[in-house]
Amino acid sequence: MVSAESNLERNLLIRAEHNSDLVQFITRIAEKRGITAASFTAIGAVKHAKLGFYDQENRKYREITIDTPHEIASCIGNISLKDGKPFVHVHAVLAGEDGNTKAGHLIEAIVFAAEVHLRELVGAKLERKRDEVTGLSLWNIE
Repeated sequence: MVSAESNLERNLLIRAEHNSDLVQFITRIAEKRGITAASFTAIGAVKHAKLGFYDQENRKYREITIDTPHEIASCIGNISLKDGKPFVHVHAVLAGEDGNTKAGHLIEAIVFAAEVHLRELVGAKLERKRDEVTGLSLWNIE
């Protein structure tokens, strides 16, 4: 088991910019504010998005493209370091007008309107390193 303790530092309440990519928007916030570890949630709506499903056998993401407006029914993620820079990892559930949902790793989401609650963590250094078993970049906690 890999684990560590962190303390809550800053709580940021942020309204994302219209037409921004939510993942890149959160990445820029982390870079500008010097955030290297955090958890966050988001609510709102997107104009279109790309989700990913990790194919465990082939060790690559398969993309699911959503070309219509969807509500962000759930969005949760974290920030850690990868190659010395803030890396945003997000999973989301997106709901269409009929209430049907699509979910997965959020690759891209063009914002119609979104609000983010980001909780900065201090203490343990969270850095992603390649995991040979999964082929993913997972936390290496110091």
